[in-house]
Order: sequence, then structure tokens, then C-alpha cells
Amino acid sequence: MKFPFYKILFVLSFLAFIGCKKNEKSDVAKTTIAKNTIEYASGLAIYEYDGYSVVKVINPWPDANKNFTYVLKEKNSIVPDSLQKYTAVQVPLQSIVVTSTTNIPFLEILGVEKSLVGFPHTDYISSEKTRKLIDVGSVKNVGQNEKLNMEQLIELTPDLIVTFGVDNNNPMIKNLEKSGLKVMIQGDWMEQSPLGKAEWLKLYGALFGKEKEAKTLFDNIVKNYNEALKLVSNKKPESTVLYGSMYQDQWFVAKGNSWVAQFMKDAKANYLWSNVEGTGSLGLSFENILDKAKSADYWIASGPFKTISELGDSNPHYSQFDAFASKNVYTFESKLGAKGGTIYYELAPSRPDLVLKDYIKIFHPELLPKYTFTFAQKLN
Repeated sequence: MKFPFYKILFVLSFLAFIGCKKNEKSDVAKTTIAKNTIEYASGLAIYEYDGYSVVKVINPWPDANKNFTYVLKEKNSIVPDSLQKYTAVQVPLQSIVVTSTTNIPFLEILGVEKSLVGFPHTDYISSEKTRKLIDVGSVKNVGQNEKLNMEQLIELTPDLIVTFGVDNNNPMIKNLEKSGLKVMIQGDWMEQSPLGKAEWLKLYGALFGKEKEAKTLFDNIVKNYNEALKLVSNKKPESTVLYGSMYQDQWFVAKGNSWVAQFMKDAKANYLWSNVEGTGSLGLSFENILDKAKSADYWIASGPFKTISELGDSNPHYSQFDAFASKNVYTFESKLGAKGGTIYYELAPSRPDLVLKDYIKIFHPELLPKYTFTFAQKLN
């Protein structure tokens, strides 16, 4: 029995249509089955699929007018057509340029620091391990965050440049992309949850094919943080705390929903500005600070001071605070790297468990009698 040619075409077209529908359903299934592997970070989402991952970076700077999506693609893997419009990055990476010192610990924790080929203003890096790579020329100084050395970056041709923006005007990022360089925006600095900030470790796990290692390492940080919380679970926040120092003619205190304020809350301390809404800092006059915090039990000072006298020399009015007179003043910024970088700013975001223990040691020393500060230092 013979079929007319048009009938054969119809059957073939119908079968092709069914096949397309199956592929579409398959793509939809892939898109909907995966779960976000991020639990604490509000600005990051990672969806893992067979051969590729989808990374979403949300609200990467204040009042951001767009979010960013990236596809991390393994070699020879097939990515659905619906994702072709997004920036694709082949993983695992072999080379990378990062632009914030907070990224350095993520690389080191995962053991991929040797993949770092460039960093802006390398003197800011404090880690001894990465400083050795800088000293032997493995990590190049690629300018400043605001003005990266484009020619040098093109010469280095890293697999990826991870950078950040501070507002909706980012000409440098556009110029990097126009030069054919792969660029990823990172927004870890916007996180206010201590564990949320540290969970960006998982992004680097995805970039270097070390997802399992990153999860295990992060889970251990969560475990340590929760164990520290248990230490103070029966404590009441009785000790009052002053935070910050004068900068020019203003005193900047951390707002009540900020990363810093969360640590003091978790350590069961009564931070005097905990009721101020917001996540940034609030600039106040010295008179305003003195009126509210003159009798504060503790003072967490900002700045690389090492002694009470050094702090007092910077501003004679500091002696009016009771915490100054009783020498109950601490700072997290006195420990510096070989080139003057502040170790706390580099390492603390990735190790909130250690930061919390430092705060607990300050406010409730009896709970950690043998613990040695990681970042904090008492001014004597």
C-alpha cells in the first residue's frame, strides 16, 4: 500500500512536533526540578543541573535596577535554548581575577588559590599564603577597583573576572565585557546575615567544580556558629555596648539590622543602637554619642589602635566614656597583614563562627575561658 507524499510529510511533521514538545517538556522539567542550594544568603541562588548550573545574583548593590544570571557550563554539556541569552562561563575555572580581599579566603579554603592571576592593589591582601604567590609574581597587580588595567587583564586573559558594583553606573564592567573578558558580579558585601555572607563560598565551589567540598566546609561553619549560639542561649543581653569612633566630625554607628549589630545580638549584648532601622551606618555628632553611651559597659572601637593611650591621643574627648576609664575597650582592626591590610576585613566575612566567638569572649568571658581571640584585641 502506497502513501501519498504529502501524507508522509504530515506524519514526519507530526512526529517532529511531538519530539519538540517532549524536548520542551524536558527543558521545563530541568528548569523546575532543581532546587536552590543556597540557604542563608539573600543575594545568591544556585541551581544545579546535569552538566551546568544556573547562578543568580540578586540586588548586588543598593537600589540595584537589575539582577544577574550566569550559566556555569561544563565542557561538552548541553544548555537549554532558554538559557542561551545569559553569560556562559566554562567550569571548572583554570584562572581567575577577583577584586575584593573577602574573596581570597574562599579561594584558599577550597585550595584553589593558585588559580588567582590578578588582583587590584595587591598590598591590601593579608593572607600569608596568597602573599607568597604575589611575591613570586604569580598574582599580578591589575590596578585599582575603580580603574582596572584593561591592557594587563587582556594579556592575562583569565577565565573569569569577579568584581562588584556600588551603584547602577558601572562603565568599567561594560568596558571589560566589550574587550571580550568574562565578568561576574558578586554581591556578598550586601549580605547582612553572618552566615549568608559566608555562604558565598558555594559560588566558588560551583566555579571550580568543588560543590561538595564547599557544602561540607560551609556546613561546618554553620555547625560551629550554632554551637556558639548555644553557649549564650541562657544569657540575657545586659551589657551595654558602644560601637565605632569619630571620623572627621562624625561618629558612625552600625544600624540595627547590619552585619555588625547581628553579631552583638547573637552574642547576647545590648547594643545601644540596635533599634535603629537599616543595614548601613548612621553618622552622629560626638555630643549625641556621649549623651547615649557615656556609661556603656563596653566599647568596640573602630581603627587599628593597640593601646588605650593611643586611642586617647587620637581624640581627648574619648576619656569621657566610662568604658575608656575602665579599659573595657576592644577593636577588631588592630591585626594587620605584611603590607598593612586589615586581617578582619579580609577573613571575617568567611568565618562568622570565629567572629561570634570573639564577641562572646568579650561579653561573657566565663563561657570561653581558654579561647584565644582570632580578630579582637583588648586595648591595654
